[in-house]
Amino acid sequence: MNNFTASKNFETRDGYAHTMGATCEASGVNFALFSAHATRVELCLFDEIGRVEVARIEMPVCTDQVWHVFVEGVGSGTLYGYRVYGAYDPNRGHRFNPAKLLLDPYARYIDGEFRWSSGVYGYDTESPAQDLEIDTRDNVAEVPKCVVVSDADMTLDDLPEPNTNRPEIPPNKTVIYETHVKGFTQLNLDVPAGDRGSFAGFCHPDVLKYIRDLGVTTIELLPIHGFIDESFIQNHGLSNYWGYNTLHFFSPHTGYTVSGHPREFKRMVSAIHEAGLEVVLDVVYNHTAEGNHLGPTLSFRGIDNVSYYCLQNQDQRLYVNDTGCGNTLNVRHPRVLQMVMDSLRYWADNMGVDGFRFDLATVLGRESYGFDPGGGFFDAVRQDPVLAKVKLIAEPWDIGPGGYQLGNYPSGWSEWNDRYRDTCRRFWKGDPGVLPEFARRIHGSSDLFEHSGRAPSSSINFMTSHDGFTLHDLVTYNDKHNEANKEHNRDGHHANFSANYGVEGETDDINVNATRQRQQRNIFATLIFSQGTPMLLAGDELSRTQGGNNNAYCQDNEINWLEWRDKEKNGDLHSFVRNVLALRKRLPLLTSTHYIHRPDEPESEIKSVVRWVSAAGEDMRETHWTEQNVHTLGWVLEQYPVICPIPEEGQSVKRLTGLKSRILLLFNAGKTDVEFCLPVGTPDLDGVEALYWHEELDTFEPDGIPKINRQAKGATVHLRAQSMQVLVAKFDN
Repeated sequence: MNNFTASKNFETRDGYAHTMGATCEASGVNFALFSAHATRVELCLFDEIGRVEVARIEMPVCTDQVWHVFVEGVGSGTLYGYRVYGAYDPNRGHRFNPAKLLLDPYARYIDGEFRWSSGVYGYDTESPAQDLEIDTRDNVAEVPKCVVVSDADMTLDDLPEPNTNRPEIPPNKTVIYETHVKGFTQLNLDVPAGDRGSFAGFCHPDVLKYIRDLGVTTIELLPIHGFIDESFIQNHGLSNYWGYNTLHFFSPHTGYTVSGHPREFKRMVSAIHEAGLEVVLDVVYNHTAEGNHLGPTLSFRGIDNVSYYCLQNQDQRLYVNDTGCGNTLNVRHPRVLQMVMDSLRYWADNMGVDGFRFDLATVLGRESYGFDPGGGFFDAVRQDPVLAKVKLIAEPWDIGPGGYQLGNYPSGWSEWNDRYRDTCRRFWKGDPGVLPEFARRIHGSSDLFEHSGRAPSSSINFMTSHDGFTLHDLVTYNDKHNEANKEHNRDGHHANFSANYGVEGETDDINVNATRQRQQRNIFATLIFSQGTPMLLAGDELSRTQGGNNNAYCQDNEINWLEWRDKEKNGDLHSFVRNVLALRKRLPLLTSTHYIHRPDEPESEIKSVVRWVSAAGEDMRETHWTEQNVHTLGWVLEQYPVICPIPEEGQSVKRLTGLKSRILLLFNAGKTDVEFCLPVGTPDLDGVEALYWHEELDTFEPDGIPKINRQAKGATVHLRAQSMQVLVAKFDN
């Protein structure tokens, strides 16, 4: 390393520190890198293919802990990296090693593939002292290179800028579709072979038409930030399919591109917007791919380990591991917080994405004394004019102390609601004693979110996600089957609240399959009609299976890839999902902007009411709620005008027509049919009552279309075992 001889010379000047990363200007490029504890920093430039290091330029000035230099005569496409000098003293938290080429945390384009070898570690892997002895071998052949990107490089010629054609879906109208860039298109024969599994394939017109026609509004993509496979996964012949192992926060994962250029991602976002859909990114700012104290030195660790990571107070050689992934990003440090905020603004403003789902978000809100919804990260987001316009979704837990924070995030945030998931699964599984909890969850979980002034849309309701069983597997397996992960089936959730209905796995039994298909319809309908924001797992509408694997994070193969031939086989379920999403859109009471059980303001002209009724058609009493083995429930949502019967002098009675609305949802998770007496509605002050009930949905039917459409008020309906119905009252105006 020390014998390096430059083959090219460049003119330089001091440059500036106020803009991090590589910034293109007319005469050259400014490079700026934060490191509070480095003693020296070198900028390394490479030839056009990244194999030959042609120059090392010492960054001469450090301003406010930012090292910077302006290099004349270079521009877009320049390949570079950094070598950072300082103490190698793991016991004090310092892991500087100039033998290791480091990636710029602000790099917007990464060229080349990362290769695992002993040379990527900053310590001597053969030493009995483990990470205490430095390794001086150069790693330049094993690591990719950063590429300078200019604003002109990111211009789209054939589409609008993605921050100008946003659909801007209101929160209460949002329906999220969680999916994976590669897995969604890899087996889609409508996509050209060379584009499958890429951003280009995902924005193919047929792909976007399928998603739009389904009735969802917002695509949530699993991580697309640049990531690498963990070494232990690769050693087993597997790969990190999900992508929760981020190495760089400003560049798209090159494995999802055709050309390698980040412009492909931007083009995809614009095309999705043109289709009337939104894009939300699943982002991982809680840890990095550098792992624990025995992990590789690739970027942050070698730039300034003490600043970028949370280290244990009693032993700074070791990392705080609130994430379960070996390290925890130190977002409490102002420069690290700046990097996260700059990254979020880049994706929201420059790339045009419509929101973010934050993996293990509790990490971001944890101060030295614990989780704080008024902490520095939340304050920074709240005041940011760019981020104020986007959707913010938290996964409200991590494995650290006080890590479970469901319902405790500040206003403006939505949260993944796992209590909704588990309660609704248990209800349809037939577990006893869950009726009161089930009612709270389907009605928007006001006990969790309303106290902070948030709306029902703050609850991201989901039955399935990438992490866990698919919907098909939820009704097909009692137990997880993760043998393909090569961890002896020890990984993955143990409490799945699933059921196989008599046979573990696939079967030809007609009765078992009929029950499983009906339960899928029940779960879908419950999810879509619940108050809150529904999130669907891509492929559930096609009854996609992972063969019972409930932790398929490392399966980049047919276990995860969407099998599009299932669309023909499971067309009824696909049509059912489209129909229930269309019905949700047609019934405004299902997408209320507020908790409708709250008392309305005195001046309100519209009254909204919620009622819970028993199978006898009576309002639920305390004794009904406490019965352990009751599996039936009626949920009534009503809206009607409030009219003053005594007008002021000279005024006529104000009549609001066309505003009466009443919806009845009937649930029967039991194993026997029930005769359900339809309740008499609440008349408005004109004494107007519904003429009759119109049955809109019956999950007992394979297509969901009821056999009988019209039901008289006060009549009794036959509610089949393990099924639900939706009825809408019809009025004369």
